Amino acid sequence: MDGPDDAPVLILGPSLGTTWHMWDRQIEELSREWRVLRYDLPGHGGAPAQPAASIGELAERLLATLDGLGIQRFGYTGCSIGGAIGIELALTHPHRVASLALVAASPRFGTADEFRRRGVVVRTNGLEPMARSAPENWFTQGFAAAQPAIVEWAVQMVRTTDPGCYIAACEALAAFDARTELGRIGVPTLVLVGSEDQVTGPAEARTLVAGIPDSRLALVPGASHLAPVEQPSAVTDLLIRHFAGVAQDTLSAIPAPQLVPMAPAPVAPVAEVAPVVEPASPGRPDPYEPGVKVRREVLGDAHVDEVTARADAFGDDFQELVTRYAWGEVWSRDGIDRRTRSVITLTALVAGGYREELATHTRAALRNGLTPQEIKEILLHTAVYCGVPAANSAFAVAREVIRQETAPGP
Repeated sequence: MDGPDDAPVLILGPSLGTTWHMWDRQIEELSREWRVLRYDLPGHGGAPAQPAASIGELAERLLATLDGLGIQRFGYTGCSIGGAIGIELALTHPHRVASLALVAASPRFGTADEFRRRGVVVRTNGLEPMARSAPENWFTQGFAAAQPAIVEWAVQMVRTTDPGCYIAACEALAAFDARTELGRIGVPTLVLVGSEDQVTGPAEARTLVAGIPDSRLALVPGASHLAPVEQPSAVTDLLIRHFAGVAQDTLSAIPAPQLVPMAPAPVAPVAEVAPVVEPASPGRPDPYEPGVKVRREVLGDAHVDEVTARADAFGDDFQELVTRYAWGEVWSRDGIDRRTRSVITLTALVAGGYREELATHTRAALRNGLTPQEIKEILLHTAVYCGVPAANSAFAVAREVIRQETAPGP
């Protein structure tokens, strides 16, 4: 924390793979009028390596920290995944957020498949591929060439991140989708994006502005994804002007450390929508929609979209049967986890000689957390029980899939 003890509170949230030091160049100016709190994501910058399963869980952990500090209402700025946390806070705890700034953010970050594949790459190769690609994803070419020390600092931030926490954050971003909820954000919002951002660029920023009622767009020239690092003065000025519009008396200050209550009284939530209770329907619920969800989570959006696009009147009923019963009834059961189901499925497909399905489910197995080494052991086991020729064919299929899925991206 930086700034006067009795100043209104402004929180700065980091991007995936960075630490709170990404905001260093904003602190001198912001801390003159604000008590600025910066935080690290799990496993980043030496923070405890306790992976969070969702953006919602990250938001709740942050709120628990703020409760312990006696902070009830605050301004919030977040970059990339930090922006997703800000969106979550504004949607689920609107009484806590006075004003919002979203930097290099999106209501949905790419596709679920992209982030799950990134998790597979890290699980297989470690964080080095992510570290090597960070400079071109985060900075413009001119900045990277002129600032080698900052580029090396950025690479080291990624290398020192806990891989398990990085993978969990990828899974959290894969599941994050606030596109239909943006209209419920009721606080003044600045959407700030670098003009050269190729990760979450101006198109994503305009989607946010179109969906959030009280929002405006700020385009920062000559900046890519980490605009606060690349164009610190421009970003700082935009943040100061945005948050200066928030009435000071609507924000609680942080008490001096010796006066911080360790167990503040809970604050009753306001302006939350009461859950809608649906009337009970007779019989079992239809497993089709849960089946669609699980099928996409296991096989990936790209595969399901391709199958759906190929569907015709002749095959529609079969696809509905598979979705409803294989995915909605069996894969959705709680009796065993998805890793175990992938082990069973791979073995059955080897035994049956279903090479095309084997390729699909090898990708699914990687997505479900099996490593290439574990898949190799499964196929070795099938050589004994399903036959060497079947296992030989399976190795050829799995080898190619693993090569494709674990090849470091650009």
